[in-house]
Amino acid sequence: MSNTNNDSSDIKQAAERADSEKIAKNLKDEQKSATPETLSEDEQTSFIKEELRTDK
Repeated sequence: MSNTNNDSSDIKQAAERADSEKIAKNLKDEQKSATPETLSEDEQTSFIKEELRTDK
């Protein structure tokens, strides 16, 4: 059952509780994301096996 017309929807509640100053501060913060860890040779696998590829 859909509650799309419900005034107490999660989206509406989130919009009402949003703090525009906090959002603006978060957007201004230039935090560098952590660099990804290096994968071992066993972990560096492709999602598609090379012998199954048809685009080559």
